[in-house]
Amino acid sequence: MRMVDLIQKKRDGIALTKEEIHFIIQGYTKGDIPDYQMSAFAMAVYFKDMTSQERADLTMAMVESGDQIDLSMIEGIKVDKHSTGGVGDTTTLVLGPLVASVGVPVAKMSGRGLGHTGGTIDKLEAVEGFNVEITNEQFVSLVNQHKLAVIGQSGNLTPADKKLYALRDVTATVNTVPLIASSIMSKKIAAGADAIVLDVKTGAGAFMKDLEDAKVLAKAMVEIGNNVGRKTMAIISDMSQPLGFAIGNALEVKEAIDTLQGKGPKDLEELCLVLGSQMVCLAEKASTIEEARELLIQSMQSGQALASFKTFLRNQGGDETVVDDPTKLPTATYIIELTADKEGYVSEIIADEIGTAAMKLGAGRATKESEIDLAVGLELNKKIGDRVQVGDSLVTIHSNQEDIQEIMESIRTAIKLVDHPVAAPTLIYETIDA
Repeated sequence: MRMVDLIQKKRDGIALTKEEIHFIIQGYTKGDIPDYQMSAFAMAVYFKDMTSQERADLTMAMVESGDQIDLSMIEGIKVDKHSTGGVGDTTTLVLGPLVASVGVPVAKMSGRGLGHTGGTIDKLEAVEGFNVEITNEQFVSLVNQHKLAVIGQSGNLTPADKKLYALRDVTATVNTVPLIASSIMSKKIAAGADAIVLDVKTGAGAFMKDLEDAKVLAKAMVEIGNNVGRKTMAIISDMSQPLGFAIGNALEVKEAIDTLQGKGPKDLEELCLVLGSQMVCLAEKASTIEEARELLIQSMQSGQALASFKTFLRNQGGDETVVDDPTKLPTATYIIELTADKEGYVSEIIADEIGTAAMKLGAGRATKESEIDLAVGLELNKKIGDRVQVGDSLVTIHSNQEDIQEIMESIRTAIKLVDHPVAAPTLIYETIDA
């Protein structure tokens, strides 16, 4: 088997066999296939696409290139959730304890984040003492006993994907569905879940800006998951504006606490109930979505979900008292209100520009070496469709920098006002399953 022949085959639009795909991925991971040939292959895929079977085979080849997490010692159906990312995406902090509180095992492997704010681990580390550096034995034991634990990502999970993604990034081949879908799904499958719920974002703050593109990606990922034996479904949700009110690590932890009490932003609560209901059904803890949703609502109303969050924090060394007293979370030196200089209705909040402003405050990483400031970030006081009077606070800025005039102006520019009423955007666009 020669790489040049396989490049030519894909260039001509002919489907590759499982053996040929494994030859490519294994060879590239080991260094036997050079970057220039893999670049040519990625570009051939970009123009000629892949069949459903090829996508599944590519995904499993990347899964098998490194470690695979064995969760078989955890009782029950393990359900994972993956979001394609956005601004103010606090769902994991809410969903973990909420779903665990009704008996669904949530064995979560998470990472740190580049971009607007930190990853799930960064956010949880806003709670003093919280630690993800636990052994696999501790991880399994915690999930079996308490239904929830979070561990840091293995250094050798899907090395083929890491290597290929870095190459795609510099060869203009990132934005192609078979390579995006197999990249995401390989990590989820290697992490050991039995079932996967995908939250695919669309809008200005999402990777897939266009709704139709988001649907294509969601269908591709659902198809891969089900083809390789994982029960998989997807929700297409809105990211034209930030989700919830908070953008920033400690701020998002506080918002998660509020949401678990039923006092959080309505859009965040609704999305968590939608995603959580699917997780509960896939775990076979409810027979219908309606029954699953009712279980989750009852858990929030009874305080069971909040108790689950406290237990989770305590189990991993965190100060659980922040749940009752969020003032113990890191706080910024300067609290600045960005007020409206005219009246009207909010017609647009450009999510990625708001996210970039939060990153410039220090809430996220511009590079892997960047230090995150867990205390800083933004709280939206208005959302699309809201009426605004002159002097109303649009955004509360939490900063440890005194001079943030440039950041304030970028936030103001990202919030558009018009003189006529505007409807709030659709939150959930579509459900996609097998």
